[in-house]
Amino acid sequence: MDDVNYYMALFDVPLHFNFQEASKQGRDYDLRQIFEGTLVEGNPLNVVTFVDNHDSQPGQSLESWVEDWFKPLAYALILLRRDGYPCLFYGDYYGIGDSKTTKEFQAKLDCLLKARRLYAYGEQIDTFDHNNVIASQRLGDTEHQDSGLAMLISNGDDGSKALSFGSERASTVWHDMTGNRSETITLDEQGNGTFLVKGGSVSVWVSGEI
Repeated sequence: MDDVNYYMALFDVPLHFNFQEASKQGRDYDLRQIFEGTLVEGNPLNVVTFVDNHDSQPGQSLESWVEDWFKPLAYALILLRRDGYPCLFYGDYYGIGDSKTTKEFQAKLDCLLKARRLYAYGEQIDTFDHNNVIASQRLGDTEHQDSGLAMLISNGDDGSKALSFGSERASTVWHDMTGNRSETITLDEQGNGTFLVKGGSVSVWVSGEI
């Protein structure tokens, strides 16, 4: 990228391999390291982030498939954070060959895509302070009504994060778009709240209509 004066973007293959390793190791993978050594870590403006593609799919010479349980977590990390240009793999959404993607999995991706379109705006705050539970916030902006979100990911047990959205969001009620958590969370007078996530899953908390 230096040689071409940053006139091109590169696919973040190191991030893909981090996702694959995280999917294999399960709770033994330290989620605080998920972006270590990746292209997007150092240059978020010239990088295409992806989970899997036609080269990494089963049966290819570069097969390095991300296990299905981790895919919603990985897609949340590339779709809802500010950095990189995310790429959704056709095979993940529609299936590969005779193997069709389930409507349930499509619905999970649709939910994340909707969250990106409606709520993933504004300043980003990462809380990567636990090896099995991490969070990423988008604080929202004035151009998109009710924008802002809290994304929590766990590769171990159920977890939580104490997060703040500021006093301007005081007393707002938040719900998990994914449906993985059914309760609601009401922020206090300072805009603070404790957000939840189930083990081995992702939750995307928003204050707007689903």
